[in-house]
Amino acid sequence: MIERLAVRGISKRYGRRQVLRGVDLSVHAGQVAAVVGENGAGKSTFLRICAGLQKPDSGEVIVRGRLGYCPQDAGTYDFLTADEHFMLVGAGREMSRRGARRAGRFAARELRWTAPERAQTRHLSGGTRQKLNLVLAGLGQPEVLLLDEPYTGFDQGAYHDFWRQVWRWRDAGCAIVVVTHLLTHLNAVDTVLDLTGQRVMPGAAA
Repeated sequence: MIERLAVRGISKRYGRRQVLRGVDLSVHAGQVAAVVGENGAGKSTFLRICAGLQKPDSGEVIVRGRLGYCPQDAGTYDFLTADEHFMLVGAGREMSRRGARRAGRFAARELRWTAPERAQTRHLSGGTRQKLNLVLAGLGQPEVLLLDEPYTGFDQGAYHDFWRQVWRWRDAGCAIVVVTHLLTHLNAVDTVLDLTGQRVMPGAAA
């Protein structure tokens, strides 16, 4: 299998506080890695570094393929509709406006959400905005997906829909990293990176 994400020796300090220390992670095509840890362990920092949004103090990240990133919050524009988001992000991934709109609406239905045609994002609930973020991350069939607790605001049914979507991406050959504080689906991942103990463990699906 192709190694899609290689993280080698990542360290990050904020002032006197060492958040990450020599963290390694390898995720291949068709694998799911979960990143867990206590609050403040550096989970979101780690994912932002992997996405190229933040520089580590040391170490390197290698991404082989197109990258999709779903932040824990933000990531959408208040005065754009869902369709406008699809077309905007799709343009950056060389998709036609019609193709991006169609792909976005299809992915939304996979999460049991019908994207409204005219409603601006500022009128959507927090959970629905996260569904939009998740759809945008997956547009254009990226080979690497980084998902930072993307189910915030989801009810139980939507949370299970989220994991079904993760497995569809995995089965399509995507390498996926999910930051999570919920442990109910760790039996379905290949690798668990515990940032509290700074260690990598095999998941039950490995």
